[in-house]
Amino acid sequence: MDKSISVRQADVQARIDALTLEQSKLARLPSASMQNNGGYQFGRSIDPTSNQFTTAEILFANHSLNVGLDLFNWFSKKNTVIANTYRAEAARAGVEKARSDIALNVANAYLQILLSREQINISEVQVKQSKEQVDNISKQVKEGALPELNLMEMEAQLSNDSATLINAQANYGLSVLQLKALLNIEADVPFEVEEPSVESIPVETLSELEPAAVYELAVKNMPQQKINELNLKAAIKNVSVQKAAMYPSLTLFGGLDTRYSNAERLYASAFTNTFVPIGRTPTGEVVTTLDERLVPTTFSKNTYFRQINNNFGQSVGLSLNIPIFNAGIARTNWRKAKLNVESVELQKELDGQTLKQDIYQAHLNAVAALQKFQASQKAVAASQKAYEFARKRFDVGLLNSIDLITNQNNFFRARINLLSAQYDYVFKMKLLEFYKGQGLKL
Repeated sequence: MDKSISVRQADVQARIDALTLEQSKLARLPSASMQNNGGYQFGRSIDPTSNQFTTAEILFANHSLNVGLDLFNWFSKKNTVIANTYRAEAARAGVEKARSDIALNVANAYLQILLSREQINISEVQVKQSKEQVDNISKQVKEGALPELNLMEMEAQLSNDSATLINAQANYGLSVLQLKALLNIEADVPFEVEEPSVESIPVETLSELEPAAVYELAVKNMPQQKINELNLKAAIKNVSVQKAAMYPSLTLFGGLDTRYSNAERLYASAFTNTFVPIGRTPTGEVVTTLDERLVPTTFSKNTYFRQINNNFGQSVGLSLNIPIFNAGIARTNWRKAKLNVESVELQKELDGQTLKQDIYQAHLNAVAALQKFQASQKAVAASQKAYEFARKRFDVGLLNSIDLITNQNNFFRARINLLSAQYDYVFKMKLLEFYKGQGLKL
């Protein structure tokens, strides 16, 4: 499980969906952003101190802090969190599905290795018997008791049995490579498997694996059914999310801002009341205001922090966003969301039908595998007796070598068929146990 790439991919997707859920929860909190910019302007521009056009060169800086909070948006964010919660749970169920799938594939590959090992053992016994027969016939040919043709026929049989052994060994190596690939183990790494007897693998009886009962448990326990159920819940909530986009939303906002400009070099620090000259008469006399005015008498340097303090401003308000027309995007997304619910429902129904069909088919296959296994046991017993009788008749010269070889091959094929039927039966039963939700125990 730790090395499987498919399991690790599913785990990465689950973590991505978990982050999406976390982000949707954080989206319900107030937003805040700070902006700071500064620069140098020259040529014809606006003096930030007088708001008049100027050609002077000015060094400026602006600072602002803005916050916002959605007061009401028809539960869009709330439903988004719920939908993402279902998606995150579905992703975690996807990890379990990947683990179940790899477990089933590994079990199949493991049983194939055990079968290949048994085929090697049978082939080795077959080769040993053929060698003994070649030695025995060779002695009889030298003594003139049998024609040389019998020896040539048995040597040909030994060659065939040796080729069968080589093929069995090659199949075993390929089965090990297949299991290594499933376990994500390098092909050149030494790897051995435990090889228990097939009889030691626990298998439930068919009476404990009735298809109707297995299906009822599979609907509750199989990861794919959980995934479909969670995806359906998420799709239903997403309809509410898309519908909210067609309604007004109310937002609370606020902001702080200030600025600095080196164009504002002086700052009036002292004032006095005086009559302010406003012109002269034709005779040259100064004309002043009728009353005294407050005018600055002392100027100080207008520093950066003094301007930041003097220009500090605040704002707060409400924003009502009313969607009127956006090329039908919001309504189209809402309708798509409703259609997606139908699509997920159909997928859930299809997967349910497929699961039920697979379980009933697996049960029929298990029944057939058991019958085939029982028939193979009888075939082995019968072919073994036939081979033993044939060998005794051959030893006393009452049977030719061709008939002996035929009986020997029939016995060999019967043993191979018995092994294949036995392992096929075990795997079919394990598949039903897998659907039952109790895992794979070998």
